[in-house]
Amino acid sequence: ENAYGFLKSEAGVHRLVRVSPFDSAGRRHTSFSSLEVIPEIDEDLSVEINPDDIKMEVYRASGAGGQKVNKTSSAVRLIHIPTGIVVSCQVERSQYQNRDVAMKMLISKLVEIKEREHLEKISDIKGEQKEITWGSQIRSYVFMPYTLVKDHRTGCEKGNISAVMDGDLDDFITAYLKALSQGTLGENIE
Repeated sequence: ENAYGFLKSEAGVHRLVRVSPFDSAGRRHTSFSSLEVIPEIDEDLSVEINPDDIKMEVYRASGAGGQKVNKTSSAVRLIHIPTGIVVSCQVERSQYQNRDVAMKMLISKLVEIKEREHLEKISDIKGEQKEITWGSQIRSYVFMPYTLVKDHRTGCEKGNISAVMDGDLDDFITAYLKALSQGTLGENIE
């Protein structure tokens, strides 16, 4: 319940610092990942999508091998021509199931745009999109030389990095929502 309201605080660039298991010299490596959070909305009849406005592309899903590897094009990409929104799905087994999931994702994005009628740009649905580079991260996960997770918007820190990686995000979500409601998000944070 209220998953989108809580987890929208996770949208942004996340930075991971660790010793790579693939580096024989045992050097520290930094990785960045950008996360987008959108609500899952059941089919909403208030958004009508003209089938002519959707371009569907199919491609071969990537993943584990097996007997059916590279034999069927079950992954689906939908492009909403009027807005330029692109959604894709390859998690289901069949092209039809993937198309249904992608269609729900597209409807969710269009409903959110409709709810934000005062916003004129489609890019505004994601909020502020920063480059995936140094200094743009909302949170850092440091495994080496010490262990610490730090949210750069709120200053919230946790030393138990394993718990955070296993999903213990409550402290970060609470700190974000509190700072957002008080209008102090990102103030005096290094």
